[in-house]
Amino acid sequence: MNYFSSDFKLGILGGGQLGKMLLYETRKWDIYTKVMDASNQAPCRLACNEFVVGNLMDFDAVYGFGKNVDVLTIEIENVNIDALEKLEDEGITVYPPTQSLRTIQNKAKQKLFYRDHGIPTADFSRFAYTSEIKESLANGGIELPFVWKAAQFGYDGQGVKIVRKLEDLNGVPNVECITEEMIPFKNELAVIVARSPKGEVKTYPVVEMEFHPEANQVEYVLCPARIEEKIAEKAQAVALKVSEHIGHIGLLAVELFQTQKNEILVNEVAPRPHNSGHYSIEASYTNQFEQHLRAILNLPLGSTESKVAGIMVNLVGSEGHTGDVVYENMEFVLKMSGVTPHIYGKKQTRPFRKMGHVTIVDKDMEKAREVAQKVKESIKVISK
Repeated sequence: MNYFSSDFKLGILGGGQLGKMLLYETRKWDIYTKVMDASNQAPCRLACNEFVVGNLMDFDAVYGFGKNVDVLTIEIENVNIDALEKLEDEGITVYPPTQSLRTIQNKAKQKLFYRDHGIPTADFSRFAYTSEIKESLANGGIELPFVWKAAQFGYDGQGVKIVRKLEDLNGVPNVECITEEMIPFKNELAVIVARSPKGEVKTYPVVEMEFHPEANQVEYVLCPARIEEKIAEKAQAVALKVSEHIGHIGLLAVELFQTQKNEILVNEVAPRPHNSGHYSIEASYTNQFEQHLRAILNLPLGSTESKVAGIMVNLVGSEGHTGDVVYENMEFVLKMSGVTPHIYGKKQTRPFRKMGHVTIVDKDMEKAREVAQKVKESIKVISK
């Protein structure tokens, strides 16, 4: 099929920053795009060929949108899978496939999948409602501390809470959820796997993630991870096993724990371009967004090697600021060598909302890390 400067139409469900960065690549190749998002102010609205306002969880909206595209992909997991399944049945190509998306969309199903396929993961318990947890604690079914996770609709640290005492459950939504054993890990790692319909598979280098202690969001992503080669090989092998069994097409970001005993455990996965791969825009021969396109269009996969060391710093809304966004000290950051800011196009900020990221590249990882720290300390996302 001819994708370039043709009648081919790519549909994207979700119009946030991931979609916006994917559109950089579709415009580079002159691929016609149609995007749907619930917000008429979504970052994608200006860069696509067609923009549709619609609820991603509404069957009719998703089905109606998808009927008129050739290939349909996502930039967020929270979409109506029944509609995608019907589109698949009617001959529309949907990537990732609905079968894998059904497993990934629900964290309880994800964990059961890992257990059933011999994929190492933290011990967990599944609950229909959060209210059932207190009874399980009282009867010795689970023990404090643990990590509470909503089974569905969590994102960017939402739907996750560390529970050290019973009172920490106060105010937690009464929804389907899991509790996970707290892992005393050395590092939080991630591996992005690319897979095409014809079976070509490539992995990106293992990255290391540093998290904000309160918001449970990634603050820094470092590539390559500062780990031994044998640990990196083990992490990539686990990620490939998840990819093979779950049967995804496109990108699969596999988040991992490296334990104190150097075991590799799967935390969770995302079937799309991911925050842990943003460094690749400046640091890799093929960035993750171009790679996702190559994969879902069954084109040859590009090189996943890095040209230089890369560090990504997330730009999130500062605490105490809600309203029209202002990026403070941007000129100072722009004077730094090897520093590239990415602004996502969200006009309104709020505490810990992802508003952009900055990539720092250098041949020397330690120098890049020093600059990343200066960037983090300098740029502030505030309101007017």
